[in-house]
Amino acid sequence: MSRGRSLRRPPPPRMLLPLLLLALAVGRGLGRASPAGGPLEDVVIERYHIPKACPREVQRGDFVRYHYNGTFEDGKKFDSSYDRSTLVAIVVGVGRLITGMDRGLMGMCVNERRRLIVPPHLGYGSIGVAGLIPPDATLYFDVVLLDVWNKEDTVQVSTLLRPPRCPRMVQDSDFVRYHYNGTLLDGTAFDSSYSRGGTYDTYVGSGWLIKGMDQGLLSMCPGERRKIIIPPFLAYGEKGYGTVIPPQASLVFHVLLIDVHNPKDAVQLETLELPPGCVRRAAAGDFMRYHYNGSLMDGTLFDSSYSRNHTYNTYVGQGYIIPGMDQGLQGACVGERRRITIPPHLAYGENGTGDKIPGSAVLIFDVHVIDFHNPADPVEIRTLSRPAEACNETAKSGDFVRYHYNCSLLDGTRLFSSHDYGAPQEATLGANKVIEGLDTGLQGMCVGERRQLVVPPHLAHGESGARGVPGSAVLLFEVELMSREEGLPEGYLFVWHQDPPANLFEDLDLNKDGEVPPEEFSTFIRAQVSEGKGRLMPGQDADKTIGDMFQNQDRNQDGKITAEELKLKSDEDQERVHEEL
Repeated sequence: MSRGRSLRRPPPPRMLLPLLLLALAVGRGLGRASPAGGPLEDVVIERYHIPKACPREVQRGDFVRYHYNGTFEDGKKFDSSYDRSTLVAIVVGVGRLITGMDRGLMGMCVNERRRLIVPPHLGYGSIGVAGLIPPDATLYFDVVLLDVWNKEDTVQVSTLLRPPRCPRMVQDSDFVRYHYNGTLLDGTAFDSSYSRGGTYDTYVGSGWLIKGMDQGLLSMCPGERRKIIIPPFLAYGEKGYGTVIPPQASLVFHVLLIDVHNPKDAVQLETLELPPGCVRRAAAGDFMRYHYNGSLMDGTLFDSSYSRNHTYNTYVGQGYIIPGMDQGLQGACVGERRRITIPPHLAYGENGTGDKIPGSAVLIFDVHVIDFHNPADPVEIRTLSRPAEACNETAKSGDFVRYHYNCSLLDGTRLFSSHDYGAPQEATLGANKVIEGLDTGLQGMCVGERRQLVVPPHLAHGESGARGVPGSAVLLFEVELMSREEGLPEGYLFVWHQDPPANLFEDLDLNKDGEVPPEEFSTFIRAQVSEGKGRLMPGQDADKTIGDMFQNQDRNQDGKITAEELKLKSDEDQERVHEEL
């Protein structure tokens, strides 16, 4: 209770202050009887509410803020700070209060409640205060302490939760986004970012914040929670702020740092997993398929390709994605997992996007590169093994081949295997029977050779993919050539290994009746094949091929071939050349 300020109704006489000082100097214990019956020698302190936590006790020279009710022994009130709606704010222990109040406040905790019984010689003595406090009055004060600080105080920082990973700490000139609850030292709330539904976004160390908050945020990690206690001279000082922060108030902020960046920041890359044998890295112009989890710096997930069960497919370095991701994907290997941290000026800037990415947000992408290719890529062929014996002939366009294969995506996802069917795959090369990249990769192989083929999507199933094959997927084949049969020239169903018989029709006409029905034709052709004199188109049903050959020769479609109808394809081709000439 202040000598001059705390007794405001009625105001003391002009000469009261010197008299009070004199009374305090010469008081001799002229007080009323104590509750026990004898005179009080000192202040009686009853601590009827002690808070569980007391980080600091009042000491001499501290600045305090408190409320009080002052009464006489009979309970009659003579003064109250509550009636004035104004806290007492004063330095204790330096003679600015009556001695009894100075002593009674010592050792007090914030939010502690005390009853002080002040004998006259420690109050207003034998003089009293005219019209307000009679001489030799024992005074009773009910006091609650709301604040305490000292001019030597600094900002007090307590870390409540520190995340296990701290990619960077706040420094001067950084831009931060954080949530906070602001209270006075007694717990009275005065502001909260949560009530406004958005973070508080500002620069640190640039004069945008009170000095104590500038200091309290330094070295903080994204996701960290802190309690920051700021003395008034590093907050709003003697003036306070509006109606919510009184003058000379210490402030307590519970802060959660959401993210931090600097306008000079570049994209930050962290390799989480690098597969062995990386022979190629993504470059501008490549088309990439990747999975990702996208989160804010505090760990809040805002998007994930996994939730859609589909990779994100795009060109790299071509402006199709945010600049930070464009930069962060270049140099990656197939199968690599990397973390890409993107400052807002390389992401969605001050405005953010949608309802999940706020303005000025740092974005973190955990990326798994599934595959990438360039639209100009050829098939990559790597020989795994070759047969020991010499290989003079290799598979070429038109050949009929049998081969085993395993097909997977570049991330190892198994797609198909001929081994699942118990028999090799069959195909005529160059006949558009298999995807172009596999057709190319099979050519030039020796029987018994094993190869690995990397087939880009434009030589596989393209942007649309196929059943079981994602769109724009690079395919990995392991193939083994089991057998090959030399193909026939285009347009031929049967070729001779030597010159055909001079009298071909007579040889075809087995019963010599001047005409060749299907049965005779088939018997003759099969005999030529079995004797090694000719061969049918490989990979086709022999009956169908022979039937097609018969239909080609049966010009009038009467079910038999005559000598006039029979012509070799080579002769037909020669006649066609002469006709064109």
